[in-house]
Amino acid sequence: MIWIIGSIIMVISSLMITICTIISKKTFMDREKMSPFECGFDPKTSSRLPFSLQFFLIAVIFLIFDVEITLLIPLVIIMKTINSMVFSLITMFFIVILIGGLFHEWKQGALEWTY
Repeated sequence: MIWIIGSIIMVISSLMITICTIISKKTFMDREKMSPFECGFDPKTSSRLPFSLQFFLIAVIFLIFDVEITLLIPLVIIMKTINSMVFSLITMFFIVILIGGLFHEWKQGALEWTY
């Protein structure tokens, strides 16, 4: 019985994939759709154009806050095992450092997009 159901499922899914492939409107000649998208840059122009510093700064800020999340997860895990006062102080100290870094980036103009 299981073999019959498995065979029916395989036939139906193969049939659906085949029909979808036949019916789909894929155009391989469309140059814009087939070109890779690289962070707002046109891949068909010269690759020696100057790189915008704003993209680099936003990537660095993203990495900083991504690492921040990986450092906050263990705090949540050990929350029940340590004293609540110590936990609160460690967490607030960490968050104050991050917010201070964000304000420093804001003050330096790294978050301002000028054209």
